[in-house]
Amino acid sequence: MTSAHPVYDIRIYHKECCSLAKLGYEVYLVAPNCKEEVNNGVHIVSTTVEGNGRFNRMWKKGRAVYKKAIEIDADVYHFHDPELLRFALRLKRKGKVVIYDAHEDVPKQILDKHWIPRFARKFISFSFGRYERFVAKRISGVISVTETICKRFKLANPRVEMVANYPLMLETKALREIEEEVVEGRVAYVGGLFPTRGVKELVQAMEYLDAELVLAGTFSPPEFQEEVSKLKGWEKVDYRGQVSREELLHILKSTHIGMVTLHPTASYKEALPIKMFEYMSAGIPFVASNFPFWKEIIDAENCGIVADPLSPVDIAKAIQWLFEHPERAKSIGNNGYKAFMTKYNWDKEEEKLHAFYKRLIHA
Repeated sequence: MTSAHPVYDIRIYHKECCSLAKLGYEVYLVAPNCKEEVNNGVHIVSTTVEGNGRFNRMWKKGRAVYKKAIEIDADVYHFHDPELLRFALRLKRKGKVVIYDAHEDVPKQILDKHWIPRFARKFISFSFGRYERFVAKRISGVISVTETICKRFKLANPRVEMVANYPLMLETKALREIEEEVVEGRVAYVGGLFPTRGVKELVQAMEYLDAELVLAGTFSPPEFQEEVSKLKGWEKVDYRGQVSREELLHILKSTHIGMVTLHPTASYKEALPIKMFEYMSAGIPFVASNFPFWKEIIDAENCGIVADPLSPVDIAKAIQWLFEHPERAKSIGNNGYKAFMTKYNWDKEEEKLHAFYKRLIHA
């Protein structure tokens, strides 16, 4: 069940739903305003809710998704959005196996939400954290994407499993088959284009480089695009807008250096950003934020370099170093690919997801 993510979300549909269908489960994915069809054994079920906005998503879309989901009368209900927590205990009282998939550390995220008044953020974060633990304690189990978030939930419920959002092996094979050359001097970032994703600093870094920056994704808030497009470095930006998974693979194939210089917010510093592992799966050297948690992985695998994400000059120096050391950059990219193949791929996580389902169903 999802009220906030696109129906073909990479984690929800391409990874979890398709994996469970392949393993023999009868899988239904309930999402708002989408086409009803069956793809890869997954039954797509749509709800219709008019209008946009946060209130619409949190209340109307959530309620519509819940109503449609109970019509299916499934054995297991696996939901992905904090706004669906309010339906979790109703499902549990109906005798269902109920799983909360916490993609993010929401209490920490709330502290950085630009649309929440700063004076209210700590109180809302604390209140939501208590409510989230209250529900988590009473449902069947929790899945999350990092050990840090899992440890927090284990204080409320011992039935917690880390299922990381690592890339698909299938996409890596497809990437290898794309006949496209790497464009020397091309730097890329694909993802949400928010202020805290380091987009402004990355564009500013381009002022110091003879390079091209490919940006793909949706700006939020919309006025942030206007602000960034006025920067001098924007002259070197190739902005692609929102791209499909196929277009993403073509960008990865042609990219010289990947970027994941997110700001040091409470939630990002302990996250496992999918972009970092997508660069590894493509064999691309990358520049990442110098967070201790990220640096530990990067140093262990020797698969990238780090920079201060708040310093355009430092970001530019890291990119320039990779430009000036092509053999070292190639070695770094190869190391990342080896680490992806042995550790950081979805096949390993699929096994954990299946085992977790079996434990909860047969509990």
